[in-house]
Amino acid sequence: MFGSVVVPADGGCHLLSGCGFPAPSADIFNWPVLATFHLFGIEFHITKPVVLMMIGTALIMAFFLIAGAKSKLVPSRFQSLGEIGYTFVRDQISREVIGKDGDKYVPLLVSLFFFVWVLNLFSVIPGAQFPVTSKFAFPVALALMVWVTYMVLGMKKQGPIKFFTNMMFPPGLPKPIYLILAPIELLSNVFVRPFTLAVRLFANMFAGHLLITIFSIGAWYLLSPSVIGAIGSTASFAMTVALTGFEMFIQFLQAFIFTLLTAVYIGGSLHAEH
Repeated sequence: MFGSVVVPADGGCHLLSGCGFPAPSADIFNWPVLATFHLFGIEFHITKPVVLMMIGTALIMAFFLIAGAKSKLVPSRFQSLGEIGYTFVRDQISREVIGKDGDKYVPLLVSLFFFVWVLNLFSVIPGAQFPVTSKFAFPVALALMVWVTYMVLGMKKQGPIKFFTNMMFPPGLPKPIYLILAPIELLSNVFVRPFTLAVRLFANMFAGHLLITIFSIGAWYLLSPSVIGAIGSTASFAMTVALTGFEMFIQFLQAFIFTLLTAVYIGGSLHAEH
């Protein structure tokens, strides 16, 4: 019956085995606690996403340390890859959005880009097979870091009062408009920005991982000695492969967008918006 999920005693669950389609739920994003520790009276849990985050951080640090350890006029393979990644973020994001005076923030943008990209890529790496950024806490932490940077830089460069007045009262508009525009601008720039920055990354990775999981289970479930089962299983497997390729593109795109928006916010902090 398709209306209920009944798993046979032998653990097999296929189209003709008597069990319904075992549709995945949000539980696939919940992982058992591997270890716990206490810091300042607060209990912290170590789960698979946390372990993947630490592995991703170590991989990124190792890559750039190796790439920049012995710089040569004729670069090595690692140095070439490191330079390509750095100049891509600098030229296509930082200088395009902020300008030359944004060069001092390129290390931050490079770190954000590769960190988000690698955490996303874990979704398609065998053994990991989970996008770390599909856990809402990770995008929230990154968005809060960007928000703090944006606010501190804005108040430092423009002054604490000017930062908010420039934001809320763009010049050249009729004064009555400010009654509506000022609170909207304050709400949008101070509160909505970090929320949408986190949700955009989280929602894309969450949905992508869920879709791939559904079609992967579908390929296994439909696998049965029947024409419908063979066709359905093959189609589901083909969709899994296609979605995996598409997801890899989305993983890169979301890392790019997250970094691009960070550059936009930094640019708005350094220069009053007109």
